[in-house]
Amino acid sequence: MPSSPYPAKAASSLFGPAQAPTPERYLIAHIDGGARGNPGPAGYGVAVRDSAGKPIAELSEYLGHRTNNYAEYSGLLGALDYCLKQGEHALKVISDSELMVKQLNGIYKVKSPELKVLYDEARKRINHLQWFRAEHVLREKNKDADRLANEAMDRGMKRGNNPETEPHLTAPGQRATPPQGIREFNGIVQGGKILLLSEELPEGTLVRVRVKA
Repeated sequence: MPSSPYPAKAASSLFGPAQAPTPERYLIAHIDGGARGNPGPAGYGVAVRDSAGKPIAELSEYLGHRTNNYAEYSGLLGALDYCLKQGEHALKVISDSELMVKQLNGIYKVKSPELKVLYDEARKRINHLQWFRAEHVLREKNKDADRLANEAMDRGMKRGNNPETEPHLTAPGQRATPPQGIREFNGIVQGGKILLLSEELPEGTLVRVRVKA
């Protein structure tokens, strides 16, 4: 994933003070991620609402062969990306992933090298906000995000995509499965080089880079 392109705002620490007052205006993002098989076909869903609970947007994306935790963090990044691109300064994330929420709140350390890359990217984006909170809920209170994540996995697992076309974007964040014979990998640019997050490719492998704005 590319480094954060967002203009700097009054930065708040990822583990901001608990006594910080809740702003009058903020977004609420219910997020969920899953993988069928863990690892397996994975996707995330994000249901965005305003501070009064009014639905604003629904985001979902198929991620390919990933783990549940990778999908959860991808949903977090999707929510942060949406918030920043809308010019919003405050975000409350609600997730049924107790692990991720406790990592965000500094209770657990991030030990997985793959998740650490996503966690560090989340930190960068959160520090462009003026206020951020992460809260854990039970799955039954996160149904919209769960539905969107499953819809993303269903989309990605469908067969019959046209191999001669680009992946079809059906809505913000949505992506069809890659053409047959082509594998997709997520990466991040560090020091001007693209680093794969989970796999190594043989020397001489022909790759095609698509930059996500």
